[in-house]
Formats: sequence, C-alpha cells, structure tokens
Amino acid sequence: MLKRPARPATAAMLIASLLLSAPAANAQEAVKAAGPIRTIYADATLIDGTGGPALEHQDIVVEGERILAVVPHGDPAQDATPAFIVDLAGRYVMPGLIDTHVHMATPPAPATARAMLRRNLYGGVTAVRDMADDVRSVAELAREARYAEIPAPDIYYVALFAGRPFFADPRVAAASMGYAPGTAPWMQAIDAETDLKEAVTLARGTGATAIKIYADLPPALVAAITAEGHRQGLKVWAHSAVFPTRPAEVIDAGVDTVSHLCYLAYETGPAMLEAYEDRTPVDESYLEQPEDPVMAGLYASMLEKGTILDATGSLFVLQEATRKADPNAKPLRCTGAASIRLTRQAWRAGVPLSTGTDTVSGAENAWPDVFDELFFLAQDVGMPSLEVIHSATDVGARAIGVEAEMGTVAPGKLANFVVLADDPLADIQNIRSIEMTVKRGAQYRRADYVPVTEAEMADGN
Repeated sequence: MLKRPARPATAAMLIASLLLSAPAANAQEAVKAAGPIRTIYADATLIDGTGGPALEHQDIVVEGERILAVVPHGDPAQDATPAFIVDLAGRYVMPGLIDTHVHMATPPAPATARAMLRRNLYGGVTAVRDMADDVRSVAELAREARYAEIPAPDIYYVALFAGRPFFADPRVAAASMGYAPGTAPWMQAIDAETDLKEAVTLARGTGATAIKIYADLPPALVAAITAEGHRQGLKVWAHSAVFPTRPAEVIDAGVDTVSHLCYLAYETGPAMLEAYEDRTPVDESYLEQPEDPVMAGLYASMLEKGTILDATGSLFVLQEATRKADPNAKPLRCTGAASIRLTRQAWRAGVPLSTGTDTVSGAENAWPDVFDELFFLAQDVGMPSLEVIHSATDVGARAIGVEAEMGTVAPGKLANFVVLADDPLADIQNIRSIEMTVKRGAQYRRADYVPVTEAEMADGN
C-alpha cells in the first residue's frame, strides 16, 4: 500500500509509506523505481540493546547497510531528504539477536546448514558464532551470508586448538576429512613442541575470528596460546574448564570468553579431572547454596578481566530429562538445577552473559534455538526481559568482538534489527510476534518464511 504520509513534505521529497501487510515485492519495486533513497522505519517503540529503557515514537533512518540516525518520530530534519517510509506505529524494534554458540558443519551438510541459517534469520537472528566445525564449509557459508547470496545471519567462526588426546574424537575426522587428525589449520593438535607463532598464523589463514581452546591442555599452554592469539590480533575463546586446566587458570590466562557455565563448577572440587574425555560430572555436593563462595571468586575474577560468559544454560536444562531416560547417553556435566542456580549467581554478580545454545534442532522447527536460551534466562534464571535482550544483542556482539558494527540500534552501526508486533519487555515470549528482520538493511518478512522439509535438505546434501 503506497500513500503519502500526513506530515508536511517538500516538492523534492519522494516518500512511500509501507505497512507491514503490503507485499514485499511492491515495496522493493517502488524503491528501485525511485533510485537510491533512504528508508525510515517510523514511529516504533525502540529497545536499543544497551540495557536502557524503551524509547517510544522513534524513527530509525537507514541508508544501504547502515543506520544513519535514530531520532524522535517526525523529526523535521528528515523532511528534506527523500525517503521510503516503513510505518511501524504500534510495533517494537530491538537489535538483531546473536547466538554465540552454534555448530553447522560436523560433518558438512550444506543444505541442512543453509536451511537452519535461513530459519534463524527469519526468526530474528542476524549473527552467529560457530564454535568449531569444518571451516572449509563454514567459510563458504559465511561468504554467502555476507553477500546476501543466501538468507542467513553473518557467521563468525573459530580455529580449534586442543591437546593431542582429543584428536581421537570421531568428530575430528568428520570436521577435517583429508587431513591427519590434528593437522588441519582449523583443528590443530598442540603440545609443548608446537611452534605457536606458526600455529596461530595458520589459524588466521582460515579466516577465523578466534582461536577456541578446547581440551586436554595444561595451564602453561593455555596461557601461551592466549598470548600469541592476542598478539596476532585474534580473539581467544575457551571452554571454561580445559582439563586438566582449572577454570580459575583459564580465566587467569586472559581468554575473551568462556563457554559452558557448568564447567566452571569443577573449580569447587578438591581435584581437577585430568582429561576432557573423563565424563565424571561435577560433584554438586561441594556447591554451597544459594551462592557458592568459590564460584563468587571466579565471577569476581571474570569481572576484573572483562571475561564474557557463554553460559549455554538451556542446553543442560533441556537435555537433562532426555539423558536420564537413555542409559547409553553420556552423563551431563551438571544438573539443570545447578545450571540455573549458577547462572543466577553469575548474573547477580554482574558477569556479562551472552546467549549461546550449543543445541542443534532441525531446520523444520519454527523458531531459532537461541529462543530457548532467552526463555531460560528470563523464566528459569529470573533476569528481566530488558537484560535478556541486552545479553542477546550487545553482549553477544562484544563476545564476537564486533560491537562497533552491531549489537545495538545506533547511528553508524549495521542496520540489523527485529520488528515485533508485541512488547518483548512485557513478556520475552513475545519474541515470537516477529514480523520482520532487517539485516544489513535488507528486509526479511516473517510472513514470507517457509520451513525447508527434511526431504529437501536430504536432496540438497
């Protein structure tokens, strides 16, 4: 539906008012016919991702991939500039969501990955952090996503470093076929004889954003890898316990983020597991309730160093019942109850929490996996919705190291945001009222989303 808005306009203006119910094709044709003009997402209630209160009646001015301005609705400074108007009266806008822990290519299955990425984008996710896979496949997906050849969030990925015992894991062969285990540039076995400068240089050559320190490495090597990674300009992301390296030693090494809050609880026991392959769960009898003093010390250290926690708490809560029902399943490291309690303690201590999942549901599911982490933080942990959104946006961008580009709705940043019909601050479940995702200035309407079937994915793989 094209109409001239009620506000005053100059003769030089070309304005189209687009209601979300209008066909997307009509809107895009109108833009093409008018030439390169700005888009104003008008009169929305804005939750900007900073953690500050919502702002009513805001206009978000976008040109190309970038946000030019965020101003009160009808700001007269905009009247002299040709613009395409998207009427968002009564709607809510928040930054695009960021899932800081996904896996897309172990083994590579490109059609399945593209279907999952498409589902994520149409569900409001505009960036993901892939935490170890076959980089050959992930890098191609990242390129396709970056240039909008496929509808997908932007992808940032790691090169994995681990001790030699880990490389007997069958996932290594699945993610580095064609290389002897531990020799792929994106999946390297590290020991005291490794030339770390060369190893990190090889990792950089894969296009990785970061090194992931995974398992079976002593404290001295964890610290040395971190130092060399930072020296060469890479982020360093780690499991919160690297076995035999204790959580406190991982944090002291200066890594940028740690994953799996549950693993932090190994710090409370008298002895550390010697190997990642030892699946002995955390002895929760050492955890004092409601807040453990040893954990409090870890959280204080994380605050001091600026370490971000990729908690993945919903993973443990959602899988606990399933694991208990399957006698052949590997035991979880922590119970769901402990994961909730420890996440709550981290939040109350002020530790920045990102929203990673580490779960892989089928692309036929209606909603992104990251919704489970949002609901976990709000409903199980007790975080206010405003803080949950801050975790899922601004903190996620900082976890990746792209906070200058995304994570909040602000001038100069990428136009990555989500339009909702209902207020997510009133109930985080209202994230399901999504009407549109805007990623790098392009619109993806929820009404246009059709799930890919399992048969279609099988044919494509």
